[in-house]
Formats: sequence, structure tokens, C-alpha cells
Amino acid sequence: MSETESRKLESADINRVMELLPHRYPMLLIDRIKDMDGNESAIGVKNVTINDPFFEGHFPGHPVMPGVLIVEAMAQTAGALVINAMSSDASNKVVYFMAIDKAKFRKPVVPGDQLELHVSKLQNRGPVWKFRGIAKVDGQVVAEADYAAMIREMADEE
Repeated sequence: MSETESRKLESADINRVMELLPHRYPMLLIDRIKDMDGNESAIGVKNVTINDPFFEGHFPGHPVMPGVLIVEAMAQTAGALVINAMSSDASNKVVYFMAIDKAKFRKPVVPGDQLELHVSKLQNRGPVWKFRGIAKVDGQVVAEADYAAMIREMADEE
């Protein structure tokens, strides 16, 4: 059996996601992560419901998930992947956006959709990570973007 065939892909339920990320409602935008391959790739899952707070104003009578929140959900998936792969205490880590490039939005995401956030590492240099994200609903691409983020220690409150 080759190394690729024997590799075990990890997953993270909502409790593990909350251990990996400092985000909380209403800004925690992923419900679980599956197929985590080290720090290389993963698939985040967001169950989009009419109860999501952004639908109240975006748009009344025609609810559409904001594209910037789709990109944020991609970044949260990548951030959780990296923190999980670090195998250290994640409680003091935070991920900061540095850049978003090549963002494209192809189809509206609406209540009832299950958003799959396919992220793959493009590059890593020290604390800076670059990822490619592709968001899909029912196998169709609805959004995509390249983005960079920095993993930092959270400042201690005194």
C-alpha cells in the first residue's frame, strides 16, 4: 500500500472546530470539516439556514449569503486546518487575513444550501499561508478565491 493510500484523512465536528478557531456565533461560519489532509487541504461544511443573522438584511424577501462571508468561511476552514496540523495548543492562536485575490462569485447561495468549502494550500512561509478556496453547492462552483493569512499568537489580556 502506498503512502497516499494509507493516509488517514481527519475530520472535525463543531466542538473540534470551536477548539481550533476563536470565532463564535454569529461569526463562526463553518459547521464541520471533513477530509483534512495534514496542512494541505480540507473541505469545510456550512449548512446555510434562514436563521443565519445576515439574511435579515441581505436581502429582505430575497435572501442571499454575502460573498464576503463565503470567502470568510473558506478562510476559517483553512485556518482550522493549519491550527489542527500544528499539533499544539490552538487556544492561543488567531488567523488574520492579509490578502484576497481572484475572487469570483458565480451563483447565489441561499437558505437550504449546503456550502462545501474546498481549500488547498498554495504556499507556506513561516506564519504566512496562502490558500485556494472553491465553494460548491451540490457539486457546482458558486465562488472561488485565493487568499493569504497570518497565524499569530493572541495577545494576553491583562
